[in-house]
Amino acid sequence: FPDQIPAANARQGARGIVLVHGFLCNRAVWTHWFPTLEARQVPYCAVNLEPLFCSIEDYVPILDAAVRRIEAATGLAPLIVCHSMGGLAVRVWLQAMGADQRVCRVVTIGTPHRGTVMGSELPRLSWLINAQQMRYMSPWLVALARQEPADRRRKFLCYYSNCDNIVAPASTA
Repeated sequence: FPDQIPAANARQGARGIVLVHGFLCNRAVWTHWFPTLEARQVPYCAVNLEPLFCSIEDYVPILDAAVRRIEAATGLAPLIVCHSMGGLAVRVWLQAMGADQRVCRVVTIGTPHRGTVMGSELPRLSWLINAQQMRYMSPWLVALARQEPADRRRKFLCYYSNCDNIVAPASTA
C-alpha cells in the first residue's frame, strides 16, 4: 500500500496520521490499518525507519519529512501513532526539532519509554546501538527524559499490555 497523501491543500481540514513502526519492523506492521484509513479518506504516511540498526536519533529526518508531507496536504498538525521504538523516535524528533506545535497528539503502543529489561537480557542484540538505547533506565533514556519539558507529556496517550513479552516491566510503557 502506498501512502495516502493528497496533493498539497487538497484535504485542508482533514487531520492526517503519521504511522511509526518499532524495533525490527517496517511500515508493513500497519498494513491492516491502511484499508480502513483509505475508506475513511484519512491522509496517512507510514514511515520505514532506516537503517535498521542505527541510533534512534538518526530517524529524525525521516520523521520530519513524513510530518511535513502530512502538514502540507492537510494544513493541520498530524496525529502520530507509534509502536514500540517508534514512540522513542518521535520523542527524539520532538526534542531535536522543537516540534511540539507540529503534532496534534502522539499515541504510543507498547513503547519502552523507560526502557525494557529485554534490552539487557538479550546478548545477541546488545551490540545494536538502538537496543542499547532501549535498555531499562539506560543513560540515553534518562537524558532524553531530562531534556523534555513537563508539559509535552500532555500530548501523549500511551497504551501498554501486562502481557507484553518485550516491553518489561509493563510500567515502563
